[in-house]
Amino acid sequence: MPLMVTRALPDRPGPSARSARSALLAAAHGGPALAVTAVTGLLAVRGGLRPLDAVVVTAAVFTGQLTIGWGNDLLDRGRDRAVGRLDKPLAVGSLPSGRAARALAAAAAACLVLSALAGWRTALVNATLATGAGHAYNLGLKATAWSWAPYACAFGALPSLVTLTGPERCWAPLWTAGAGALLGVGAHLLNALPDLADDERTGVRGLPHRLGERRSRVLAAVLLPAASLLTVLGPAGRPPAWAWAVLALVVVLAVLTLVARGRTPFRAATAIALADVALLVAAG
Repeated sequence: MPLMVTRALPDRPGPSARSARSALLAAAHGGPALAVTAVTGLLAVRGGLRPLDAVVVTAAVFTGQLTIGWGNDLLDRGRDRAVGRLDKPLAVGSLPSGRAARALAAAAAACLVLSALAGWRTALVNATLATGAGHAYNLGLKATAWSWAPYACAFGALPSLVTLTGPERCWAPLWTAGAGALLGVGAHLLNALPDLADDERTGVRGLPHRLGERRSRVLAAVLLPAASLLTVLGPAGRPPAWAWAVLALVVVLAVLTLVARGRTPFRAATAIALADVALLVAAG
């Protein structure tokens, strides 16, 4: 519906306000943040959490993801300018650094409060293995051979964030942590591929840069189906027939990670992640 600006509606935000919000969301890496949040919400449903607990832990993860995105773009704005990243609001000046920093501070405060409301165990895991791991990546691990470790920690910790919030306050089964860790590392490998050259120019040499494009694709194509296999074989009992059909689809998507170009490998990885989440929910 088109925006109508009249004297009767003096306080309705104009295009500049909408642009500022869009820039803020883009700098927070809104797409990945919402994807991780959705995974958390579905895991909370699978875990049978009370509605309020599910909302609290999901919101804690969401606000934590926002801090990671804004922290990444604040730290990288010089690099992004150097390589001409027009898709980065901080680099092109469409988002003031001060506003992003204030948003990061507000989201960090909200994340801490929400994590504490979910329980001290959840707060500790979120501060170290989940949100904390993302900031460790931003602050230097991204440029080392250990760039994969924050992804393994963060994705592997998501199931436990839910189970530690639940009534039993326990760690999630090892197979869920393993599946999450494999998925996280695979996503990291594929997400880095389109930016390998730009990263090299600015001194960022993580694991995908050291492996090179071809070997990164091959490794991701192994890790992602392995995560799916864990979600099928991990739960007790015999896997249903449809689960094997999902695995067949995962294999097709994994092939795309080898033969496709641009952002398609990462989109295929996201599709595998959604398949894994569906398997986890069904297992619950």
